[in-house]
Amino acid sequence: MADISLKELYDWCRIPAGELVNHPQLKTRLRIVPDSESLGALMARELADAILEAGMHGAPFRVIIPCGPRCWYGPFQRIINGECISMSHVTVFHMDECLDWQGRLLPAGDPYNFRTFMERWFYGGIHPELAIPCSRRFFPEPSNIGQMREKIREAPIDMTVGGWGQDGHVAYNQARRNPYSRITLDQLRNSEIRIQENNQDTILALAQRTFGGAYQFVPPMSVTLGMKECMSAARMRIYSDTGSWKQTALRAALFSAPTVEYPMTLLQEHPDVLITATLETARHPISENPDWEFGGVNA
Repeated sequence: MADISLKELYDWCRIPAGELVNHPQLKTRLRIVPDSESLGALMARELADAILEAGMHGAPFRVIIPCGPRCWYGPFQRIINGECISMSHVTVFHMDECLDWQGRLLPAGDPYNFRTFMERWFYGGIHPELAIPCSRRFFPEPSNIGQMREKIREAPIDMTVGGWGQDGHVAYNQARRNPYSRITLDQLRNSEIRIQENNQDTILALAQRTFGGAYQFVPPMSVTLGMKECMSAARMRIYSDTGSWKQTALRAALFSAPTVEYPMTLLQEHPDVLITATLETARHPISENPDWEFGGVNA
């Protein structure tokens, strides 16, 4: 396993967005949609169809779900309610949760309390007779790590729905930056649910995205499902409408060999994965400024 060179990164980032989907060096399937509204509608429809299909066959449906993006919750509620799709057979494992500096759950009103967010935006608008039973909703907490691990192992996961972060983290499986505790690619590949410190770059990215750069309010720790658990699903559908702070990680996922530098590069090892990005997320400023020079990298 080698780190990505600047030359490699430059070459991937200079590919125009319009050439990505059918690029001959693509390592993972990619789909590009025009905007956030289109992504939300597609994401909602695909999950609703998977739930409906399992229900029609009398089969359980076990799914790993992320917190966000917000664009898909409204369409999902309209589909479920409008088409009267029962979700009584669905079990949901939530991907991650934020923690304070002592590894404790955040107050219910904290904007980074994922459970509060999901109870409002994912569960809140569903008609009660169609809803996922409360007993089938599993939120990760410091106190239930063992229970979550065993529940996931009980039966196959049908689908993982997710996104990615600025360093290509899926759930909170970040690129580990502790200089005294390096991990191998195989350790990342086999990682399971755990509590961890969040990376400084993750904190700064979230601060810029949410709090006007006020990093002091970003949770410094998290509990997350591991890559092993996320990738255990029969199919993975990964989405992002977040734009500029996801652009480079997407290029790494599409073209790099697996590397701990960008955890989502492991997605290429999954037999049924599809990444969906908005056009803004698929663009890259390097591809749109061919006159930029980087000290001989593009000489």
